[in-house]
This record gives sequence, structure tokens and C-alpha cells, in this order.
Amino acid sequence: MTDVLDHSPVLAEVLGDALPVLERFHAKLAEEGEPRGLIGPRDVDIIWERHILNSAAVVPFIQSATRDAKFKTVADVGSGGGFPGLVAAACLPDHQFTLIEPMERRVEWLQECADLMELDNVTIERNRSDAVIAQVRKRAVHPFAVVTCRAVAPMTKLAGWTLPLLKPAGRLVALKGRSAQAELVKAEKEITRFGGRRPRVVEAAVGPDLEPTHVVLIDKR
Repeated sequence: MTDVLDHSPVLAEVLGDALPVLERFHAKLAEEGEPRGLIGPRDVDIIWERHILNSAAVVPFIQSATRDAKFKTVADVGSGGGFPGLVAAACLPDHQFTLIEPMERRVEWLQECADLMELDNVTIERNRSDAVIAQVRKRAVHPFAVVTCRAVAPMTKLAGWTLPLLKPAGRLVALKGRSAQAELVKAEKEITRFGGRRPRVVEAAVGPDLEPTHVVLIDKR
């Protein structure tokens, strides 16, 4: 099955130098993603837009958050099929990514993809985020400049799973659906409790003539 955006100039326009690497990822997703339970059957011909370009929408927000950072470190919580972690890592080779994923079969997938894509800026951590948070609190792991995630949990839960991973003045960059603003309202107490400030929703471009997505940004006190 072909993807509706195969050979589209939009891909090079949005993904730039990362396109050849992400073409390898796309091919693996198209062949193995649905049988391995990483994408739905309706997604097979729209992988570029639904998963790869959607994930790449976080890249400008990561760059903005790390512009003045000495260590450009990113934790991707609940990486699953590699969204947005593997995509962002391909687009930002000067950043160090830690992909946090508890499920063994998904960790195996992430490692296969990272090897295929030759991403030497990716570390895969088979763990729950609360275990990594415990390591951060013990100072066994440095807190991160940015935390990313996509379709992991509502903000009432996500605040506690992500904000404690951030260094002071770090930023959460979370891909969300149309209910993002309502989620922020419901999670106001949790965001404050875990040191978040200035929660906001921004519309993020996916590509020319493609429907934009929504990104939640929260700064760490």
C-alpha cells in the first residue's frame, strides 16, 4: 500500500536533512507497524501525515526550549512506536534523546528502529516514568531540558509523569488533541503541584495544506 504523501515535496520541505533517515523509518512502519500493533490498520496509507509529520511538529518547540541550554537533553515519555521521540531525534542530531518506554515489545521495536536509522543520539530506557523520576530525585540521572510525549494520558496524570523529569526552566512539549485546553483546565492543581507554570496550548503546523496539530507547553519553575 502506498502512502498518500509518498514523493510529495512537502516531506523535504518539512523534514529537510532528516528525510532519508525517516524514509527508512517509514518503510519499516509501513511493513511492520500494523501487524506489530504500533499503528492502526487505517493509518497504513497516511503514516507520513498521521505519525511522522505530526511528530515533527514538536521540533521547533524543542529548539526554542533548548536554545540557551548547555545540555540539549530530551526525555520522551511513553515512546511507543517512536512518536515523537525517534522522529524528533532524527531531526535534531545535536540533541540527546532518552526514550522512556515500559513495554518490552515496544522497547525492542524502538531499538530496531534506532539501529536502522543509525541514531547515535538516542538511548532507550525500559522503565516507567516514575522510576526515572526517582533516579532524578536521587541525582542518579540529570534532569532534562525538555520532556516530550504524544497520546500518553490526560494532563491530570501526565503532569506528574513528566514535570518532575524537568530541570528548572525546562519545558514540557506534549502533542495533544482538540481537548487540550479543557485538559489544562482540569489539571490546573496537578500542574501547579508538580512545579509547572504558564500552561498553554499552541497550534502547531504539520505541513503546507495539512491540518495543524495542538501542542501543550508548560514551563518548569
